[in-house]
Amino acid sequence: MFNWKKIGLFAGGVLFGTAGISILKSDDAKCVYTHTTAAVKRCADCVMQTVTNVKENCEDISAAADDINEERARKREEKEIADAKAVLAACEEKENFAEV
Repeated sequence: MFNWKKIGLFAGGVLFGTAGISILKSDDAKCVYTHTTAAVKRCADCVMQTVTNVKENCEDISAAADDINEERARKREEKEIADAKAVLAACEEKENFAEV
């Protein structure tokens, strides 16, 4: 009627669980948890410092790229103005030549 194997496994699980909880609550275990948590926090600080450095480098790169693009746009605009002046000068020469 009773399946003694299942009852034995259940009782063993309860006993193991109770012993496990006692072990996990011990002062030695708490010391391990504390040191592990401290190590994780140090690691997190290190990772955040690295992320901050990478972010600052990316901002510097982005600012330099913006400067390059602004310089190229300024040169392109100067070239367009110079080309327009050359076209106007050529038109004025043709008008002056036609008047003579």
